[in-house]
Amino acid sequence: MELLVNDLSLHGQFPDIVSFFDAIDRLMVARNTSRLFGRELYCHRNMAFAQVTRELTMLQAVQQLCAEKKRALIIWITRNGPYWDDARLHNSDDYMECIEQIVTDTAIGEAAFQRFHGGDCQLFSITPSTWERSPLPVCWHRLDGDIKVAEVINHVNTVSLEAALRLAPEPIMSWEQLGSVCRIRFAHINFSADAFEPFQGCPFVPGAANRIIERFDVLERFIGCFDERGERTAEGHRLYQDYFTGDKAWFSDSSTAEKLEFQSELTFKHPDVKGKTLFCSWHGKVKTPQLRIHFTWPVCVTDPFYVVYVGPKKTKR
Repeated sequence: MELLVNDLSLHGQFPDIVSFFDAIDRLMVARNTSRLFGRELYCHRNMAFAQVTRELTMLQAVQQLCAEKKRALIIWITRNGPYWDDARLHNSDDYMECIEQIVTDTAIGEAAFQRFHGGDCQLFSITPSTWERSPLPVCWHRLDGDIKVAEVINHVNTVSLEAALRLAPEPIMSWEQLGSVCRIRFAHINFSADAFEPFQGCPFVPGAANRIIERFDVLERFIGCFDERGERTAEGHRLYQDYFTGDKAWFSDSSTAEKLEFQSELTFKHPDVKGKTLFCSWHGKVKTPQLRIHFTWPVCVTDPFYVVYVGPKKTKR
């Protein structure tokens, strides 16, 4: 479960600075509540420049807070984050709208995009605002003419937020825990014993761990998309088109040049057959940081599906 501040819930609506400060108090309570459950409340890097009153931006207004509150808020929104746009999944050409408003490049668009791809991403909106309803219906107008609709949970108070946090699975706190969760959760994937060892010594990044789980979820579903004749089902073809093709594909083969240059790096010990190796140039991608999941290809009914590497990108020049 990921939580994002709905940046559109700051739209210059506050009649005075006192009412804005009341809203900020509620926002900080929501952030502290999230942290009590091991979660972070992500904001956008530009939230500090959002209009909060007719005359003042957020950054200008918070200068009038008491020193302690001012420091805590400034460190969050201008220095340490975390910021959801550092590891955003949707692009500026992903046209999404909600209640007749374009929400591409906003937290609503990002949360919806994660929902479209199997993730659990929810919002917290600052109140009062024009975004005090839940769920929020978001339409994704795809380039192929198809329209997908997702409903995004939008919390407007800490009561509903805390209730959702209590129901959410325990957050993953380390790469080691990620490996353990994946081996249990994805029964159709055969992980090599050392698949997650490349993460040793790497700082843990919660957002990246969530992206990895989302990719394994797609692979798990894709493995199961074969009929009794061993042929890919309609759902399998859809998954292939959505995630294995195009410039923004989550999964792809290495280029011919990479296969030649990094032949050794892309060759792995066979998990089950001693003395045998597997050449795994097909991989899943996570952008921030640059992580890769290397696996066997093609996926078919007759052969086991192996994941042999999860960690930093191996084909760096």
